[in-house]
Amino acid sequence: MEYLDFELPIKELEDQLDKCLVIGQESDVDVTNTCKQINKKLEETKRKIYKNLTAWQRVQLSRHPSRPYTMDHVRALCGETFLELFGDRGFKDDKAMIGGLGKIDGQSFMIVGQQKGFNTKTRQFRNFGMANPEGYRKALRLMKMAEKFGIPVLTLIDTPGAYPGLEAEERGQGEAIARNIFEMVRLKVPIITVIVGEGASGGALGIGVGDRVYMMENTWYSVISPESCSSILWKSWEYKEQAAEALKLTSSDMKKQKLVDDIIPEPLGGAHYDRAAAFKTVEQYIMKGFNELKDLSTEELVAQRMDKYSKMGEYKE
Repeated sequence: MEYLDFELPIKELEDQLDKCLVIGQESDVDVTNTCKQINKKLEETKRKIYKNLTAWQRVQLSRHPSRPYTMDHVRALCGETFLELFGDRGFKDDKAMIGGLGKIDGQSFMIVGQQKGFNTKTRQFRNFGMANPEGYRKALRLMKMAEKFGIPVLTLIDTPGAYPGLEAEERGQGEAIARNIFEMVRLKVPIITVIVGEGASGGALGIGVGDRVYMMENTWYSVISPESCSSILWKSWEYKEQAAEALKLTSSDMKKQKLVDDIIPEPLGGAHYDRAAAFKTVEQYIMKGFNELKDLSTEELVAQRMDKYSKMGEYKE
């Protein structure tokens, strides 16, 4: 297990508990009570830390190297039923954007999402989860295919943003994202969106227009990352913690502002502490959202989606 800076008190107690157990195994000393005391203190420390996380700490948790990525969710949700589909039929296949057909609890879904890598080689292969225009065009191709066959769409968001390189701009990055938003608003099948990690900028919005949008508890959703915000406003990354607070990017902030529909609770410490429980909760929310949408007519579905997004940003003087 890797630990973040604010998790170091937990690491110290876990190390103490391990040493205590080793002493008990290697000697005749009864360490039962000592282990119980350490364990009790460990649970109290975990609850104290994780129930009072700052916005920046939640950003750190969303990037935790042990946190499950999109393909981890897909494998857990779909098992052997997932069939990955490739290519945008125009340029090439974008490895940062995955998509395909899969069954969740017996229901077929067209699943689209950003995939990060777990080591240096795979991070380069996946372009750190930053999709190029062909990735968004692949996503749209798959969503239009789902519409053609009446299959609901599930999108899983985990990206630090769309790829900002010169070649991406030359191939129409802005237009590709804008086209996806335009087409998703009027797609004639249910769309369920789950933010499973980072939800940054237009890179997230390019597959983020949904009838139901859920955020996992320790994720963030914002027009800009705290580091980039800090570098623009303060000309330095040192103010990223203040930027995270000011951006109101946590799941509770998003729910309060009615920009997402619900928050998916995570196990204490984050999804990586108990992956099986996290995957099960995500599945429950996906099926809950689908069951709320499946009986709506196409006209009702599109009208509700348009109304939902039209209301965002409204305010009274």
